Amino acid sequence: MTDGSSSAGNAGTGPWLVVGLGNPGTEYAGNRHNVGFMVADLLAERMGGTFKAHKAGRAQVVEGRLGAPGPASRRVVIAKPMSFMNLSGGPVAALRDFYKVPVERVVVVHDELDIDYGQLRLKVGGGDNGHNGLKSITKSFGPGYCRVRFGIGRPPGRMQVADFVLKDFSAAERKELAYEVDRAADAVECLIVDGLERAQSTYNS
Repeated sequence: MTDGSSSAGNAGTGPWLVVGLGNPGTEYAGNRHNVGFMVADLLAERMGGTFKAHKAGRAQVVEGRLGAPGPASRRVVIAKPMSFMNLSGGPVAALRDFYKVPVERVVVVHDELDIDYGQLRLKVGGGDNGHNGLKSITKSFGPGYCRVRFGIGRPPGRMQVADFVLKDFSAAERKELAYEVDRAADAVECLIVDGLERAQSTYNS
């Protein structure tokens, strides 16, 4: 998917698969590592859907359409793997196979340490940068999927990365979190409807 505009324009009738990464369970709900779930929840709300368990694998899904009503809208499956982060690849691969989604129409929303808090970067392919969810997905079907990378910044001082990502956003961060999650959801919609290049030029911080 080097030319996002043409890819979106030739999307046909098949669905896109948007995967928000996180860990299941209420104890993880506010963690930095769960921002993918937060974006997925907002996208599902926009579609007017409710997550339900899917028979193809350990995941919850919502099916619907994103974009303005009419021929420009896209069929979309929003998914949240119900495995833990480092096992995300199995559920995502099962959904991809079930819905017959080509890899270039898989969008993964995830936290990114090497980007400042609230900044976004959209890209296709690349390494996993130590992110266990991406590592598992790439192992399952290769690196050629789209990523919407939500910046969480680096841990302060000598705090371990694992501790940092499994902590809730700070009080200061939470003041802007709803806005930043909304913007990330907008970026996903733009990627799907208008293509990668338009989404990058609009949302890459």
